Amino acid sequence: MIDLSVNEKQLKRTIDRARSKKVIIPTFRQQKNPDLIQVKIKNGLKDVGLWDINSLNLFRITWKNDPVDFGGGYGDVNFMEIPSEISGVEARIIALVGKWFPTGAHKVGATFGCLVPKLVTGQFDPTYQKAVWPSTGNFCRGGAYNATLLAAESVAILPQGMSQERFDWLSKVAGEVIATPGCESNVKEIFDKCWELRKTRKDIVIFNQFEEFGNCLWHYEVTGQAMEEVLQKLMSKNNRYAGFISQTGSAGTLGTGDYLKKIYPQSKIVAGEALQCPTLLHSGYGGHRIEGIGDKHIPWIHNVKNTDMVIAVDDNSCMNLIRLFNERKGRNYLKKQGVSDKIIAKLPLFGISSIGNLLCAIKFAKYYELTSRDIVLTVWTDSIDLYQSRLAEMKEAFGPYTEIEATRDYHRSLMAESTAHVRELSYYDKRQIHNLKYFTWIEQQGKHLDELDAQWYEFPDYWERLQQQVAEIDRRIEQFNAHTGLLA
Repeated sequence: MIDLSVNEKQLKRTIDRARSKKVIIPTFRQQKNPDLIQVKIKNGLKDVGLWDINSLNLFRITWKNDPVDFGGGYGDVNFMEIPSEISGVEARIIALVGKWFPTGAHKVGATFGCLVPKLVTGQFDPTYQKAVWPSTGNFCRGGAYNATLLAAESVAILPQGMSQERFDWLSKVAGEVIATPGCESNVKEIFDKCWELRKTRKDIVIFNQFEEFGNCLWHYEVTGQAMEEVLQKLMSKNNRYAGFISQTGSAGTLGTGDYLKKIYPQSKIVAGEALQCPTLLHSGYGGHRIEGIGDKHIPWIHNVKNTDMVIAVDDNSCMNLIRLFNERKGRNYLKKQGVSDKIIAKLPLFGISSIGNLLCAIKFAKYYELTSRDIVLTVWTDSIDLYQSRLAEMKEAFGPYTEIEATRDYHRSLMAESTAHVRELSYYDKRQIHNLKYFTWIEQQGKHLDELDAQWYEFPDYWERLQQQVAEIDRRIEQFNAHTGLLA
């Protein structure tokens, strides 16, 4: 569970700092329903850009921002539906859009869920401690951003093989940036760096997305309700909600599926990963290019017993499709296949892992032979804005994108996507995946075996106790704001 015990001495210093820096913290309820946000905060946001380093942007950690770069208010949940001309299946594939968060990625919400409980209980003191964000990309970006808005300093840790955009942006926001060896799947090296910092520095608190329950709790509560609202808006009596799909990096986003399964018990939760690093599929390993997922271990916060299926997608397909979706020849070819100008204009909303989620959704729909009655939910975690350097690298390596390549990528990576590398999980399949946690978290990271067993044998009570902590966290946030006096 999330530790909500209070350090009174540190909490007083933290409140004083928030008061002096004019920091007001939103509740989970306000992130779910921005109608609850105070009018003076909404008015203040009219002069603030979406990515600005301004503490008011804490109130833009929601799926309901107006889809504009500057001065926007709030509206309905940002989502996109994929037509069959792109998916090749009859099922309706619908995704929440992560581009319209501050930093351009939904991970800023997960980092809020990790940092704020420690802040409002005094367990993290920004007057002398730095927040350490070990990550494969967007988590350390979101963490450094939130910490800065909350008047704290940060240390970002990420693999040196991540996109240049991440390093360029972090150099301006995080106080320290540490690049560890490897690519997206080299998480052990990140963990090793965290242990080194623990032994050598007293001024840090580590927020490890793979073990911080605030990560999956934020998605359970905020992303889950946003998905529910989309379903309520789109579903008719004839429709069926089939399942939620998310590739696993930290497994935090999969908390969304836990929320939806309580409302729709027959629905499925699908964990995706890169075929080049098939840890859930085959207890495998390897390097891949789908940034932010597939990390050669099972995250501590993954509710494995509630997961129904594992799907692996080829990272070559993801990389080829970002060219199809963003290069002129690719977009022209899509138009010839009947894809509307309106949809083509939205294709930059896909980042690399977003395309991975799309391919998982296509495989899922084909595996279960879903029809036009069925709705599949997923997320576009970020957008192509964070991967322009990857497009430039591929153009330099392979030359200009041609219509022949567009034809190949459309038919091979979309229309011909198959049900290969799909594993429907039995009880003992789930048990096998859950058991892999032992080697990372008990042997390497010092977790307790009793808790590992509780995650399995006390299902679902273990996870429900976590989910019930949201009300108490919101109460602590409201108390914190009351003590600063900034809302008076």
